[in-house]
Amino acid sequence: MTTPLPSWPPRSTDRRTTAPYVAVPREPLDPARTGRRWVRRRARGMTADAAAAALDVARFGDRQNSRFEDLAGDERGQAELGEWERIARLLADATPGTVYDPDTDDVVRAELAADAAAAAAREAELREAMRIAARADELQALRELGTLDQAEPREGDEAVREELTRRAGGYVQDDADAWLARALASRLGHYRDPAAREAAAGLLTPPVLAQAALLAELLRLVPGADVDQLAFAARLATTEPEATAALAAHLTHARSQAH
Repeated sequence: MTTPLPSWPPRSTDRRTTAPYVAVPREPLDPARTGRRWVRRRARGMTADAAAAALDVARFGDRQNSRFEDLAGDERGQAELGEWERIARLLADATPGTVYDPDTDDVVRAELAADAAAAAAREAELREAMRIAARADELQALRELGTLDQAEPREGDEAVREELTRRAGGYVQDDADAWLARALASRLGHYRDPAAREAAAGLLTPPVLAQAALLAELLRLVPGADVDQLAFAARLATTEPEATAALAAHLTHARSQAH
């Protein structure tokens, strides 16, 4: 058998690193809730007497389980017993002849509303994770093209910065930090909004904030200056963020005194 010759020119194997699979948030397992739901299905249509009889059976089962160490702390079993007790009390206090209907049970309604809110929160979390991953891919592509500095930041890019850092194994992404600092200093993109600039103080790291503060003061000191000529601000902020922030504050104070 002859070995086939390799293709020419060789095919490129350079592939851009893509975002990792975004896991879909699922409803967390809850044995107690599973037990309560099982009881409600069994209790549907029961009268007070039937519920009381079912409660007696549940109590007997609980006493039997307590004899075995591996069953004594059964979370689901305890929840089932507690739900039988609640439903039995509910029917005992109701008008004679009332049957249990989980659809009209206020406790069940409240639990369903809480479940719906939790599901909506999980869905929103998934959408946000997908948005961050897609935006990180976009910024990575701009980096590879050398045009990251031409992009304007968007709301939520602070979280995208963290995603890029995570993808890099925790290493600080100097170019992404410099891009955000310049945008913050020049009030580009969503940083035109004062609320966004204020929020950035709690979302960006001290070196990025210090770099932005120093750049902003230097740009006020020398209007029209080329930001590329101020690259030393990034080096100062990376090595001495506190000193850089102090220098920016000093320049701000001096400017206010001059006026």
